Amino acid sequence: MKKHNFSAGPCILPKEVLLKASEAVMDFNGSGLSLVEISHRSKDFVAVMENARSLALELLDLKDKGYKALFLQGGASLEFLMVAYNLLEKKAGYLNTGTWSDKAIKEAKLFGDVVEVGSSKDEKFTYIPKEYSVPSDLDYLHITSNNTIYGTQFKKFPKTDCPLVCDMSSDIFSRTMDFSQFDLIYAGAQKNMGPAGTTLVIVKEDILGQVSRKIPSMLDYQVHIAKDSMFNTPSVFAVYTSMLTLEWLKNLGGIAAIEEVNEKKARLLYSEIDLNPVFKGYANIEDRSLMNATFNITDEVLKSTFDTMLKEAGINGLNGHRSVGGYRASMYNALSLESVGVLVDVMSEMERKG
Repeated sequence: MKKHNFSAGPCILPKEVLLKASEAVMDFNGSGLSLVEISHRSKDFVAVMENARSLALELLDLKDKGYKALFLQGGASLEFLMVAYNLLEKKAGYLNTGTWSDKAIKEAKLFGDVVEVGSSKDEKFTYIPKEYSVPSDLDYLHITSNNTIYGTQFKKFPKTDCPLVCDMSSDIFSRTMDFSQFDLIYAGAQKNMGPAGTTLVIVKEDILGQVSRKIPSMLDYQVHIAKDSMFNTPSVFAVYTSMLTLEWLKNLGGIAAIEEVNEKKARLLYSEIDLNPVFKGYANIEDRSLMNATFNITDEVLKSTFDTMLKEAGINGLNGHRSVGGYRASMYNALSLESVGVLVDVMSEMERKG
């Protein structure tokens, strides 16, 4: 039976990407060697890294605009530290919209004064803060564009006079916007771009080199830029598979094309959540995420029946995060509209049974 993969991460990947990646694991570019055993300094893999970095900038429309793309390691969790290490001299501002923002704030406090410019903690992160003012003396302002655990997403971004930093781990490449409004973007690949093991960083070069502290080489963006993301051995398989996913997206028509599909998926599922009395959405309607729909069942007596129905329909990865409970449908780029339709059919059937 076909599985409908709603997992929040590692994410679903396009079938053609998985096929190409599996072929490369057996024989990369007809070399007689596996992708995972070739030298990362070989001509073939250097070309992969260059293409992956170039595609990322192209899809975000940031080529020739002063930005560099890096594929690093350590996930978004290491970027919480690296952002502050490279940018925080005196004071930074953070908008706190959930667990990942909390973690980023914790790391930044190691390096300087951190101000929570706004927070939705008072309502269990069910909304995106809107009534706040940005101090004029910040080294940067940090936001998390999409909150996987709570199912909220920024629809408009703050205007600032300081660099704007964004954790886009779970919605990068999913919707059109002016990406040049951000000075630094980072995203763990495993949410919407590739397998676990690599992290994309897009950084405007002119914001670097401003702090007085010495930065360890491995944590210095300028070092990684100078070495073209090859300062240390990169995550070869993860970078290659991310490159394939970016090629797939480009061939579809880019971000604008996938955004149209993502909006259809979200409309279909949220309509069912709102009309079906068996379920109730978690996040405020105006702040709902296109990527992660969070909802609860209104009568816990029905939960075991619903879970059985999900399993029988081949639906995987729908359990909510352990800190929130309920259900979470992650509708990343590679998830088909058909899979969302299967979930909606099961939810409709649950209403008839309930």
